[in-house]
Formats: sequence, C-alpha cells, structure tokens
Amino acid sequence: MKETVELVGQWLTLPDVAEELEVDIRRVHRLLDERAIVSLRIGERNVRSIPADFLQDGIVVESLKGTLSVLSDSGFSDEEAIVWLFTEDESLPGTPMNALRTGRKTEIRRRAQALGW
Repeated sequence: MKETVELVGQWLTLPDVAEELEVDIRRVHRLLDERAIVSLRIGERNVRSIPADFLQDGIVVESLKGTLSVLSDSGFSDEEAIVWLFTEDESLPGTPMNALRTGRKTEIRRRAQALGW
C-alpha cells in the first residue's frame, strides 16, 4: 500500500473532494457508490482518500468512470486499478491517468480491456 500512496503522490480526503467539487459530502459518497471514483484508506488513521488527479478543473475526469468499470471487469481491485492508472508507460508516454486527463480515453480503455484477456 505504501508504494501505491507514493506512486500517486497527491491524495485528497473525501471532505477535500467535496470542497474541490463544490458539492455536499453525500454527493462524494454517491460518486464512490457509482464507481465514478474509487478510494483507498491511507495514512496512519486509515482515512478514505482519492488521487488528486481524478479531479480536473473542478470536476471528476470525464472518462474515469468508464475506465474504472473496464478495469473492474478485468478483475482489478480498486488499489490495482489505481496502480495501473498511475504507472508510467513508455509507449504512451506518461501514465494512463495523464492520457485520460488529456482526452485519450479510447486508447486507454482499449489497453485496459486487453488486460482482461
């Protein structure tokens, strides 16, 4: 888990996410329930947090939900999905999360689907 925390870098607690999105904390819980975002319990106090890069310009990265769904269908746990999204890939270049943030969802979803085979 420590490696995952370091790989991602910046994390936001759920109240921080609510503030960033300018929504009630219940809306953040709905986003988690809908799997539009995923969280991990991190730190000494095991606080539910999400990678800060899941948010961009005050909203959840648009193509994240579908990509998380594909990864889940491929058998990835939430932590494994986060690791995959934030691991450097020389063929992109960068990380799958960077590619999603720049609108390259088709390529990333294709790669995610291939993981399930």
